[in-house]
Amino acid sequence: MSPENVTINDTYTGDLSQAPAPQRRTIDSATIVKLSVGPMDNNVYVITSNKTGDQLIIDAANDAERILEVVDALPGTPRLIFTTHQHFDHWQALAEVTDKLGVPTAAGRLDADELPVSPARLIDDGETIEVGDLTFDAIHLVGHTPGSIALALTDTDGTVHLFTGDCLFPGGPGRTIHPDEFESLMSGLETKVFDRYDDSTIVYPGHGKDTDLGAERPSLAEWRARGW
Repeated sequence: MSPENVTINDTYTGDLSQAPAPQRRTIDSATIVKLSVGPMDNNVYVITSNKTGDQLIIDAANDAERILEVVDALPGTPRLIFTTHQHFDHWQALAEVTDKLGVPTAAGRLDADELPVSPARLIDDGETIEVGDLTFDAIHLVGHTPGSIALALTDTDGTVHLFTGDCLFPGGPGRTIHPDEFESLMSGLETKVFDRYDDSTIVYPGHGKDTDLGAERPSLAEWRARGW
């Protein structure tokens, strides 16, 4: 499929399970394109500044050709590829997409050694990533992996758009193996996410449908009690 034949759906629901076409959400400061790739239905996000056209790609997870076709079909210029965490399903297309686009990469410092492309920038908790006029706040969440980083983009209307990788999904936190990992991830989510951002915050996870903090907040005690 050539870029001119790529269909992007401008009716954004965040649910790609019934229709495989990428979806585009337009907010005041940017557009957010979501596509699903690979056998694990990994989400890839392309965020483009409305003002400058600069783009951030989050998780070149799989199917490099399809990612590149979508990027080519969009107005704007890729500036950075960010990998949310070290797990294999989130970076299988990273080397090819990076090579073809010729842009630098970034990832959390503690997960960087596991990636096939050495990041040009190592990200720590509390740092910011600037792409054009867009600013993403980095949130280090330990538990799913040691170096998982969520990115928060605050739109000009105050709405926060939070890209969580595999740390937060509709219905609970990301997968952990040991109780101490679960405790660490839950504590991080409570203090760095739910205590910081309000219910209108939109959550864009690494797989599946979107959610918002208002929908998930009432279940925090339930997640704690069940241990996953």
